Amino acid sequence: MQRQGSKRNIDFSKGPVWRSIVAQALPLTFAQFVHLLYNVVDRIYIGHMGGDSLALTGVGLTFPIITLIMAFTSLFGNGGVPLFAMARGAGNSEEGRKIQGNSLALLLLSAVILMVLGYVFRKPVLFAFGASEESYVYAEEYLNIYLIGTVFVMITTGMNGYINAQGFPKIGMVSVILGAAVNIVLDPVFIFLLNMGVSGAALATVISQALSALWVLRFLFGKDAIIDFSWKDVRIDRSIACQISRLGTSNFIMQGTTCVVQIACNATLQQHGGDMYVGIMTVVNSIREVFMLPVSGIVGGAQPVISYNYGAKDYVRTKQGIRFNTIVGAVYTLAAWLLVHLFPRLWFGIFSDDPALINAGISLLRIYFFGFVFMALQFAGQSAFQSLGDAKHAIFFSLLRKIIIVLPLTLLLPLIGFGVKGVFIAEPVSNVIGGTACYLTMRYTILKRLERQSNDSR
Repeated sequence: MQRQGSKRNIDFSKGPVWRSIVAQALPLTFAQFVHLLYNVVDRIYIGHMGGDSLALTGVGLTFPIITLIMAFTSLFGNGGVPLFAMARGAGNSEEGRKIQGNSLALLLLSAVILMVLGYVFRKPVLFAFGASEESYVYAEEYLNIYLIGTVFVMITTGMNGYINAQGFPKIGMVSVILGAAVNIVLDPVFIFLLNMGVSGAALATVISQALSALWVLRFLFGKDAIIDFSWKDVRIDRSIACQISRLGTSNFIMQGTTCVVQIACNATLQQHGGDMYVGIMTVVNSIREVFMLPVSGIVGGAQPVISYNYGAKDYVRTKQGIRFNTIVGAVYTLAAWLLVHLFPRLWFGIFSDDPALINAGISLLRIYFFGFVFMALQFAGQSAFQSLGDAKHAIFFSLLRKIIIVLPLTLLLPLIGFGVKGVFIAEPVSNVIGGTACYLTMRYTILKRLERQSNDSR
């Protein structure tokens, strides 16, 4: 691939906006789907390891820790990508290089810190997250190996956005496919053939993440990247780091609050239902992750396009990108809800062959997914705030849905007669209230401002 020839693919100011978004979103969605296979394939194999759900429950207990790692990845990785895209749209490549270098430096530093803290505090943390003596064995076994790959997963997920923001979504897709394909092959070999069980699943994941990380770094530091980049650029500048952190805080809060909610869910389910219901929540979250992929892919594909055009002061195209996000997301999430509602046993059966888990989980899955269409409104509003650098609104609506609505309901509803169902009811309530509030606020702030700016520029 020659650099000059590649530049034809990175100008987001030409052609229909929807086409630019789709060109970014399709390979990104596929890449995210393949990336999800890192953990989902683990859960599928683990869920079919034996006759009970304890191994699956144990892996589910590690989700808050994995989510926390992803929160810091979003803070320092995704937080810089809109700034990078806006710098490119404004024609400031030097600023873009500095932003990219700061992101990588922050990711490397935080990865080492998180890995060390994970090993030191894993036992008390897992029991605080709702582990029982029986499920803790599996959780510790998985986490002991998974933590080794912290730096790899943070580089892959955090820096891949910079490949996409330079207009190379297919390269970004390959970086994920490479590792995930290896993971799919290694999982059954390590888990069943070598009889490593949960440890085998974790080891396959770490090896796969390492390969993906190497691919990402190879491209960013290579001659095909639009932005010239070297290791001397990988350093922390306080001013740029603060900008990245400020904009990435909304992503961090979204992931961080998910971590808090997962902890509350697991602990509450353990108290009111036991290990089986923690296992059900593991399956439900896995199904949700699969169905969230296309809408998050559209959002991810739209962000660099929206940020680029906003940086270039093309406000009409910026509005078109936001509206396309909203319409496509709403249509998809409505279809996804119907699929889950009509075929719940099919989705549950992918992750477990435990009849007790499946029979108890079907009704809870339907409850959890009710109102799923409102997540499209949440994503449309949230991504618009992030793409245009409106950190305050992005942070507030991250807090509103998870901390102000979901967390209190998760703790309260089981105590007032809803039992374990209360934990699953909290999610659709937050989707309706939080999604609607986020989208309406975006319409009356971002879209109205863009309308004024486009009129003033005529």
